[in-house]
Amino acid sequence: MLKILDRYIIKTFFGPFFFIFSVLFFIFIVNIIWVQLGQFMGKGLSTLQIIKLLFYLGVSVVSMVLPLTILLASIMTFGEFGERYELAAMKAAGISLTRVMMPLLGVTTIMAVMLYFFSNNIIPDFQRKAKNMLFNIAQTKPALNFTPGQFIDQIPGNMVKFDKIYGENAENIEGVFVHKKATSYDNQQTIVAKKGKFVPAVNKNYLKLVLYDGYVYEDNFAGKGENVRLKQPDQAIKFDSLTSHFDISEIINKAIEEEKITDDYRFQTFRELNKTIDKTKKENNKFFTNVNNDVLSQTNSVINYMDTKQNRAKAKPKQLLKLDTVKSEKKLEIISNAYTRLDNLKSTLEGKNNEMDPSIKYYGKVVIYQQRIVTYSFTCIIFFLIGASLGSIIRKGGMGLPVIIAIVIFIIFYVINVGIENVAWSGKINPYLAAWVPNIILFPFGVWMTYKALTDSQLFDAEKYKALFKPLTKLFVKNKEHKRYQ
Repeated sequence: MLKILDRYIIKTFFGPFFFIFSVLFFIFIVNIIWVQLGQFMGKGLSTLQIIKLLFYLGVSVVSMVLPLTILLASIMTFGEFGERYELAAMKAAGISLTRVMMPLLGVTTIMAVMLYFFSNNIIPDFQRKAKNMLFNIAQTKPALNFTPGQFIDQIPGNMVKFDKIYGENAENIEGVFVHKKATSYDNQQTIVAKKGKFVPAVNKNYLKLVLYDGYVYEDNFAGKGENVRLKQPDQAIKFDSLTSHFDISEIINKAIEEEKITDDYRFQTFRELNKTIDKTKKENNKFFTNVNNDVLSQTNSVINYMDTKQNRAKAKPKQLLKLDTVKSEKKLEIISNAYTRLDNLKSTLEGKNNEMDPSIKYYGKVVIYQQRIVTYSFTCIIFFLIGASLGSIIRKGGMGLPVIIAIVIFIIFYVINVGIENVAWSGKINPYLAAWVPNIILFPFGVWMTYKALTDSQLFDAEKYKALFKPLTKLFVKNKEHKRYQ
């Protein structure tokens, strides 16, 4: 009997679960599309390439989608049980709410374990594929950065504009304008053509452009006087076909540097991240030691200067400078130099602080990323406790009230998550603790909600709250006599 009931409960849970997971995954993917798609649409990538790239980037959202799905599905499942009086029937048959929750708690635990392995082994691999694909796009399709009708300076040393870009790989162009950025000692050159075409170059560090039916306007009087320039006009050379090569190695190298394609903590598993954290900690300690030594050295320099000017052998802490015996001009000079050195010390401290911030932020990012591989799995279990309890209390199924409650809880979780993350990046809180703070806050709430559900609490009963505030409302509301007695 109980096995049949367990199968029924699990079957009822997975109905809304798959639907909600699909909807939420689509919503999160759309969010990525809004951020990323504008960089690639209409710029040479096929539909399959765009879908593949978005899929690689979107796999990482599973770690956020699964906990929210469990929360919403559990609220809907137990809400429907309560709305159809199935929970009441189960309790009448001697089956407690704890026993009803056990099969789904087991399913949720299995999902939490699966999420850990998914986040630890699969997501890093897809992150690596996404970054490599972005790098390959930058390397083989530099024309991606061109926008029709706009002046673009992506090609080093040149300003270009294309009125129209089309073709399967965005290789065909119309209305070409290319202006060479030259110094006062170089010849100014502008190329105008009706049509053109991007052609693969032998050397990938160069962009090959073949232009048709145009003119080359060139100024051959660089560095010469204004009189010479006025006497002779600029040269204009007409061409039927012109091949130009542009050095784009700077673009490719910049893309490599920005993406860090060979070394990124998001490509690593939990164990590999331990090594990265240890390495980062050692580098930070070494850096902080050097900063401390530099600041102490400069501070001592200021103290020694002031000591020397006051003819004292050693610096005596907490002792005021005695300038009584020094001439007024000399006093001003000493004070002015002391303030200058103190300003330099202040500038040094601000500079060192700016240098330290990226190191602290990077360390916090790595630690939080590693811990979230584990914390999101525990979030699944906590969200189930909250969702199952809320569903059994509100006794409402469907997509109405459960969705609103789930969104409110998730927003609270997300705000805590992001807020404490920013605090950890600034070094004001331990990043290990920061990664667990959302769970630490929500877990007691989940336990309390479970207790309320087990004790049949009327947590959302409006009449209960009206009765609670009735003595207060009586003070502001006048009792009306019955019409019969008026």
